[in-house]
Parts: sequence; structure tokens; C-alpha cells
Amino acid sequence: MPEPGSKKYDTKRARLRKEAERSGISDKDANEAANEALQDDPEWQSRGPRTERGRGPKGERPENA
Repeated sequence: MPEPGSKKYDTKRARLRKEAERSGISDKDANEAANEALQDDPEWQSRGPRTERGRGPKGERPENA
């Protein structure tokens, strides 16, 4: 699954943005619409840190995670 910041995510966002612009939505609104569409889709959401180090300093990690 692509995550925010990845090349696939950025490519998909750009395509959605272009489609919105072609349908008459303003430039700023098209960017926001594309971001919202991808963030609402579970396939394109971040899965969180993949390693222990990615969760942050050991003393600052939540107990239940």
C-alpha cells in the first residue's frame, strides 16, 4: 500500500487534482479535494511506524503500543 509522501501517492494525488481542475474546481480547492480523497481511502492511509525506532524514544512511547 502506498503511503503519504511516496511516489505512487504523489502521482495519484496529482492525477486526482488534474481531474478536479478539468471539472471546473479552482486550483486551491482541487488540491484540497485530492488530498481529502486519498486520506479518506483506507488503501492510501499511513500504516504507522514499521520499526521500534520509528515509534520514537523508548521512554516516550505509549505503554499500550
